[in-house]
Amino acid sequence: MHVHQLTADLTHVLPCAVTIAKLWNVLRMTDNKDLEAEIHPLKNEDRKSQENLGNQPKNEENLKSKPVQSRLSRCRTVAFFLSLFICLFVVFVVSFIIPCPDRPSSQGMWKLDYNAAVPYEFLAMRDVNRDKIQDVLFLYKNTNSSNNFTRSCGDEGFSAPCAYVAAVSGANGSVLWERPVAQDVALVKCAVPPQSDSEVSSACILVESLGSFIAINFFTGETLWSHSSSLHGNASILSPLLQVPDIDGDGVLDLLILAREGQEVSGAIYSGSTGDQIGHRSSLGVDGDGSALLHVTRTGAHYILLPCASALCGFSVKGLYEKVTGRDGQFKEDSYWEDMLNSSAHRRLLHSSGTIRYLMNVPGKAGQDVLLVSSEACMLLDGQDLMPRWTLGATQVLRKPILGHYKPDTLAVVIENGTSIDRQILLLDLSTGSMLWSQPLPSLPGGPPSTSLMTADHRSAFFFWGFHELVSTNEMDPQDMQHSLYMFHPTLPGILLELANVSANIVAFDAILFEPSRHAAYVLLTGPASSDMPGLVSVTKHKVRDLVPGSRVVHLGEGSSDSDQAIRDRFSRLRYRSEL
Repeated sequence: MHVHQLTADLTHVLPCAVTIAKLWNVLRMTDNKDLEAEIHPLKNEDRKSQENLGNQPKNEENLKSKPVQSRLSRCRTVAFFLSLFICLFVVFVVSFIIPCPDRPSSQGMWKLDYNAAVPYEFLAMRDVNRDKIQDVLFLYKNTNSSNNFTRSCGDEGFSAPCAYVAAVSGANGSVLWERPVAQDVALVKCAVPPQSDSEVSSACILVESLGSFIAINFFTGETLWSHSSSLHGNASILSPLLQVPDIDGDGVLDLLILAREGQEVSGAIYSGSTGDQIGHRSSLGVDGDGSALLHVTRTGAHYILLPCASALCGFSVKGLYEKVTGRDGQFKEDSYWEDMLNSSAHRRLLHSSGTIRYLMNVPGKAGQDVLLVSSEACMLLDGQDLMPRWTLGATQVLRKPILGHYKPDTLAVVIENGTSIDRQILLLDLSTGSMLWSQPLPSLPGGPPSTSLMTADHRSAFFFWGFHELVSTNEMDPQDMQHSLYMFHPTLPGILLELANVSANIVAFDAILFEPSRHAAYVLLTGPASSDMPGLVSVTKHKVRDLVPGSRVVHLGEGSSDSDQAIRDRFSRLRYRSEL
């Protein structure tokens, strides 16, 4: 019997027990009076005689009512025992006959292999089979699907090899569904979070290398809609796919797809429910490249931010909508931003000291702020006036930063500074830019990104790939090098916990809560580094807590007073929570 079920049983029984107690008190008071009369008959008779001297008529009435009181006493006794029997029967039925709801068991580790395949750099977690455990979505390129399914590339009109989408159970690694979806895939985006239970809001959008795109239901794998490309042959689609507020009134967020043709960036808006193009494609009037960002100002206006070499370019979604449709929309424009754009050439909002590499929306005090990473500095910009809040200079950021919590409920940003062999992990307070923690941690070229998980103490557990002991890459065969996964928690700032070592090429990695407040695990997608050389592709899940007992404790700087086993026990006791 589960503890929660027993608690529920007691909750139902308590009101009944209170009622029984009240009945018992009434019966006990009545019995006490009768017992006193039996023990002290003379005293009782004297009291009765004194009462009867002044009120003989009432005595006659009492004599008449004695049979009635006797019957009431027997009724109370019957009611007491009947209530007691009913309560005990209810407890028995609820506790032993009605079964507790079965919770699906989740394996701590599983692995799924595909031979002669090539993986895509994509992992997504969704509850596909609705068992309250997150499942894994991934992409791979192969001639045939796994042995459990018969769909081939030819069945869907593609030549072999083609791109497959697969959904794997997070509980046990079984394949829920998989099917060929495209000849090749350039971009993919899944709805985050699902806007409703409708099919169109539970979709993953895939863009082919030639520009055609398709929407699939990630619950079933079935195609919701598909459309051919309207781009020219020399155009390239810019990442990521952007979701804009609902334009056509169907209750589903619509898509904004940017493409670069020559030196111009153009944009087109598509319905999220049907994939139909809304209006026509139009130029943004900028020569940007790199990843775009959809930003919302303090006034609620939507703007597209795009790196333009050493400048930050911008364009309002309202202006783009009016250009592609020729009519006014429900979007807003920010007068302050419009003044900045109109007063600069080529719609430049900000000049940077180096080439802009990454743009991120981050939570601010009064809305979204913008984290800008260039080749020479990292800075936090105010989300309204784009004035720098803080700047970290002389940086060489290795990859896109991530967010976490070093202090309780206080956001920190993780910067991987330097090249792979001399990489340093920096944790900065997001609001002030002050240094919270730093540690040299070299990594292999092309190593997987870092990530974080919220813990119950309102901090974060951070996961870094690398190797603590510096190894000369010239003295080792690249095939013998291993990626090491380290875990860090702010309550133990002088400790890294080495959880695992992986020698395969890691294509994608993520650490998530597979069950809310239950267990955290990480997922690895490994496979060939080159699409020209198919090989073994593996998807692996490891529960973090199961890896802690066999982990290696790495002491940073001065040694900790706790033993290695005590440190492992502290990591094992960590509890995780979902981000709000």
